Amino acid sequence: MPGHALELSGIHKSFDGFVALADAQFSARWGEVHALLGENGAGKSSLMNIAAGLYAPEAGELLVDGNAVRLGGPRDAARHRIGMVHQHFKLVAPFSVAENILLGLPTPDDAEESGYRKRLGRVRNEILTQAHALGFEIDPDRRVDKLSVAEQQRVEILKVLLAGARILILDEPTAVLTDQEAARLLATVRRLAEGGTAVVLVTHKMADVMRYADRVTVMRGGRTIATVDPGQSSESDLVRLTVGEAAPPPQRTVAPRGAARLQLQDIRAGMLDGLSMTVHAGEIYGLAGVGGNGQGELAQAIMGLLPLSQGRMELEGFGDLTQASTVQRRELGIAAIPADRYGLALAGALTVAENFGIGQVHAGRYGRAGRLDRRRMEADAAEAVKAFDVLGVRSLRQKAALLSGGNAQKLVLAREFGRKPRLVLAHSPSRGLDVRAGAQVHERLRAARDGGAAVLLISEDLDEVLALADRVGVIVRGRIVAEFAAPAERQAIGQAMVAHA
Repeated sequence: MPGHALELSGIHKSFDGFVALADAQFSARWGEVHALLGENGAGKSSLMNIAAGLYAPEAGELLVDGNAVRLGGPRDAARHRIGMVHQHFKLVAPFSVAENILLGLPTPDDAEESGYRKRLGRVRNEILTQAHALGFEIDPDRRVDKLSVAEQQRVEILKVLLAGARILILDEPTAVLTDQEAARLLATVRRLAEGGTAVVLVTHKMADVMRYADRVTVMRGGRTIATVDPGQSSESDLVRLTVGEAAPPPQRTVAPRGAARLQLQDIRAGMLDGLSMTVHAGEIYGLAGVGGNGQGELAQAIMGLLPLSQGRMELEGFGDLTQASTVQRRELGIAAIPADRYGLALAGALTVAENFGIGQVHAGRYGRAGRLDRRRMEADAAEAVKAFDVLGVRSLRQKAALLSGGNAQKLVLAREFGRKPRLVLAHSPSRGLDVRAGAQVHERLRAARDGGAAVLLISEDLDEVLALADRVGVIVRGRIVAEFAAPAERQAIGQAMVAHA
């Protein structure tokens, strides 16, 4: 049996009086893929952030290759060849892919002699070699802020591997990948493990665990519940360990369509190349496709963040949205759930109440900017937090950054659905969420549809699209290349993605 690469025992950690980890245990062996399961807020990310040197434990022991260590930070962890790919990326947006990866590499002894440009050139070649081995398509010279979420994740994975990590921690690595991309990545993960790398796979996808993991550890409430062999356990067993009860099966209904709520005609902007589509009131239109085919640009264009170079965008009852500002679009009843909840939907340094109330500041509900009625804002926020079951809110004045991923997303939903929306733009709304939190998000989207809203669901998770959509459109290279009525066949959608790529 291979030796232990990473061991954490008796780990305690609290934040502002909130106990995140209590006597948590975890170990990963050389040459294995070890999955880590648990609901949002279970302590998985906190435990792995300790292993990666981002947090210091208040109690407990950390061993690397059998030796006790105290990590002073991520660079210290990197010296022990520990690398973590975080769910929420840590990239410098205006820099290129190569520049971002160079930042994460240790400075060589001959740095002054070789010079920055030569080092950057070497990194470019290493990126191309490693990307080819992983089956990724990455342009080393492209700016990160021009990449899709899926492409940015690939950059993070390359950054850690090129830094020499032999203990590799992946936090929700397939959350924004298509079936084909996920299978290719996880096959690569298996090959890395077969080569001796210890891989920790933090995931909520039971299929990934059952197919690729050698062992799985389940956490709940900051404690380690069990470590089991997935080959000796069923998916229902793992679900029960994860949430404490069996998850209810998703209910699938197809809603009757209403009038055309949003019509896009031959729009061009960024990657969008003559895209046309219609989303009706009372339906969920699911947009499926490989990341980087224009999904991000479409979301930005609908919200007025990316101007069109051509085409027309019609909203029922208003007309052409092309010249409408983002504020106007929100006042017209367009709600937005971005793919990056922390980067685009929430301000982590602001309070829970402020993040909720900011959606109606322009409408004047809380008075004038600079002289807000905070009492009314907090009263509304308290009501919304309760209605949307946002857990972990000890005070409405606590920073939103302290919420777990699932509860942060529920806060976004509470704000966006605070005023009954006419059009909901949801981009990867359950990305990185556990079974229960994801189901709650899906229930809210169905409720919006049943209330008469038009819902545009953009997701690289085909399971999510199939579970929710009344119609499915496939986007390839900025165009809709095929549409399917529910219940759509996974194979047919996958074929449309591949045939037009």
